[in-house]
This record gives sequence, structure tokens and C-alpha cells, in this order.
Amino acid sequence: MPLGLVLTASLGLAGAAVASGQDAPASTKKDGEKLSYVVNTEADAGTVKRVKKEISKADGKVVTAYGKIGVIVAHSSNAKFAETMRSVKGVETAGATRTAPLESASTTDVGKPQFLKVPKSATGSEAKAKALAEDKEPLESLQWDKRAIRADKASKIDQGSKNVTVGVIDTGVDDTHPDLSANFSAKQSANCVGGKADTTKGAWRPYDPANDYHGTHVAGIVAAPRNGVGVAGAAPGVKVASLKVSEPETSLFFSEAVVCAMVFAADHGIEITNNSYYTDPWLYNCSDDPDQKAITDAVSRAVKYATNKGVTHVSSAGNSSHDLAATEIKDDTSPDDSKPVERTVNPAECPDIPSMLPGVTSVSSTGAEDGKSYFSNYGLNQVDLSAPGGDRRYQTPEEPAKDGGVLSTMPEGDYAYLQGTSMAGPQVAGVAALIKSNHPDASPKDVAWMLKAQAKSVTCPESYDPDGKGTYEAKCTGLKGNNSFYGHGIVDALAAVKK
Repeated sequence: MPLGLVLTASLGLAGAAVASGQDAPASTKKDGEKLSYVVNTEADAGTVKRVKKEISKADGKVVTAYGKIGVIVAHSSNAKFAETMRSVKGVETAGATRTAPLESASTTDVGKPQFLKVPKSATGSEAKAKALAEDKEPLESLQWDKRAIRADKASKIDQGSKNVTVGVIDTGVDDTHPDLSANFSAKQSANCVGGKADTTKGAWRPYDPANDYHGTHVAGIVAAPRNGVGVAGAAPGVKVASLKVSEPETSLFFSEAVVCAMVFAADHGIEITNNSYYTDPWLYNCSDDPDQKAITDAVSRAVKYATNKGVTHVSSAGNSSHDLAATEIKDDTSPDDSKPVERTVNPAECPDIPSMLPGVTSVSSTGAEDGKSYFSNYGLNQVDLSAPGGDRRYQTPEEPAKDGGVLSTMPEGDYAYLQGTSMAGPQVAGVAALIKSNHPDASPKDVAWMLKAQAKSVTCPESYDPDGKGTYEAKCTGLKGNNSFYGHGIVDALAAVKK
């Protein structure tokens, strides 16, 4: 599920049972209901080939197989399919990737964006000429977020390399937008919904521009070019690609699509991935539930594969105001594709995927006053960095900015303000692209380290209770250089390009 468009503290993340999920309800799978599964095997050709035959024997159909990581995506209407596959020699984990049949899934209401009424003075040839002459984009004065990370100053030194691409794993990107088209990489884009990459022209675009706008907004935050049109991205000189993973109508992000996107990114020369979502249907995936364990296993393998091929991963920390370092978190919105259950989870045993996976840079959100956004998740040694994601309720930007959200591109040439850790993550992905542009031989570990080393350290506030009622009350722990609210600090684009 995408992690933007926050209207309440709990929107986007929440969830279910006791301690590590052991009290979750028993399986409700029924014969005749077709589900999608991941079957994770030993990663060798012989085992994968043999397991594919066993899938057929168990009334399953192979959709695709990623032999190099030992992940097979299959469909089956056999209620005992996962249980059967877990008994097959060479299968390490297997489980359903959703709780609702493939033919149906519940929709999620994530709120609506605040559209910007673009004045005529900010559009057209005159506006473009004026913007280029002044070296500022027509709407740049409204981008408080870019000033907060010094991206405006960084652009005067280095805007990033066209040889670096950020893959936006999301709801699709409208590459026809006049503020994205110049930096869009079609050859590195695909539709991964269902688990198998479709590179047909335009397949990477949103299904429904009116509802699937999240990925287009994220793409603009990363890499909207300085072309005299609209806004500027954190890295306006790099490329951006679309890896669409959200299901039509529901905008849910299932593991088979995420695996596909990670492998595709690795195999198509993408240097950075931005992950502003959690992998549905579970907000937290508990290791003692065989289905959830299989989801974690499959996505972990794909992330590790991409990392080993040089891909740096940036992920949003989530919007539930949860302390990810706590031993107990209430989760009452999972599964989000059917009826949720209430459980209490331990994130150490039930991680948020992909944000809490090893090697992924997790990003919390800040507002216009550099404070933690009221909705943002946090956690000592769980959050690596922070970046502007907005806070309309409690942090007001200086004039002439019109909104406490983040302004960026929307499908069909539009612009809007959104808020969420979804908007914070791509700020960091853009700065990571600047680092990679200046250090092309840097490994993902090197890039992650430089992001932290160059960040602006922020001290914990003495207290945090933005509404004065305890609704979003949180305790910041740790030191100035590494604490639960900001991680190693607010990302800094200028530091990334200074020689």
C-alpha cells in the first residue's frame, strides 16, 4: 500500500494477534478460490525445475519463476496448495500472497490530494522563458521541501547524471507529463503486476490517472527536470523509471509484483529504487505465520539479489506514528485485502516489508519546521534518515509556500500537494542518485553510508505531543547523530554534490 496521502495518524499502516502474531486466525482458504502464491526454493536450476513439476501435481499453475533467487510465483484453487508445497523437498517456504481470491479484493480509501490551481503566470512560453532566465522553476517558490534539503543550492553545482536511474516502484508513472518526459527512461520501465514483467509501451503508466497518481507524484519529487516547467526534483538531471506494482482498482502492492520489480531493476541497470509503500496485505509480516514468512522470504531474496547487483534501496518508514523499535505494536488494519483482524506484533519478529529489511535505507518524515511529522513512524536504529514529507496540521511553511504538503507532478500534466513518508522517501532517493552520479563506483553500502554521513543532524525535542492531547505523543530516544525521530539526520542534497 502506498504511504502517502496521510489524513490521520493511522492511515497507511496498522495491524493484528499477540507478540509475534501467533494468535492470528486460522486459514480461511477454500477450494475453488484461486489465490496467488510464492514458493521459495533452493536457488539451483534442478530444484526449481523439479518444484515446478510438483506445483502442477498440486493443482497449481506456474506464473513465472525467478530461478536465480529461487522464487516461483504460482496460482492455485487448491486450499491445501501451500501446505502441500511446504512438504516438497527443496522448498524452504511457501505461502499465499493475499487472503482474498484473485477475482476480488477490497478497495482502500487513502484520501484525496490538494490540487494546486496553477496561475497562467506560471505556465506557457513566457513563464518558461522567465524561469530559465532566473534559473528557477515557475513553481519552485512553493517547494519548501527542496529548500529544506538544500536541493536548490545543489542544483547550481550538479543536477545529477543521465547515466543514473531511479526506479519508482509504485502505482505507475505518467511519462507524458511535461515535467517528467525529458527524464523518463522507458527502456528501464515495466508493469510488474501479477509477478511477470510487461514491457509493452505504456504498460508502466497508471491504470486510472484519477486514483493511481501516487507514483507520478513520487517521480516528480525525485527527478522533475529544470526545464522551465512546473517544479524541480531533488536530482533534476537523473533518469527516472516506472516499475508498476499496484493492482488495478485497489492500489494494493502484493509480493509477487515487488519481487518482479526488484529483479527487473537489477537486470536493467537501475541504480536506485524508491519504495514508498508496504507490501500488502499485511502491514507486518510475522515469521511464525507460514504465509507471512513466505512473503518476507520472497521479497528479501529479491532485495538481496538487487543489492548484490549494485542497486541502492530507499524506503518510506510508514504513516502510523508507530515506534518500530517497540516490542509491542497494535495492528488492526491487516489483512487489507479482506476483513482485518486485531493483533499485537513485535516488529523484530514481524517486520514491515521492505522498509525493515537489511540493506534498505528507511526514511521518516519531517514537516516545514524540521520537526517529525505527526503521522510518521519512528524508531531507534529502525529509521536511518529523515526528509521532508509534510505536516499540514502542525507545521506551516514560510510564504510564499501555500501548503504544508509536498508539491509535485500528477498525471495528465497536473500538480498537487501530498503528505506522507511516501513523499520523504523520494527526497532521499534523489539525493542517493546525486551521490551515485558523483561516485559511480560506489556500492549500495557506500551510498547508504554517505547519505548518513552527509545528513544534517537534529537533536531530539524535549517533548513531542503536537496536538496536546496525547494522540500522537511520542518519545524521541538516542543521540543527536542517531535518534529515533530523525535517524542520522535530515538528508542534505548540497553535501552530496560538494567536491
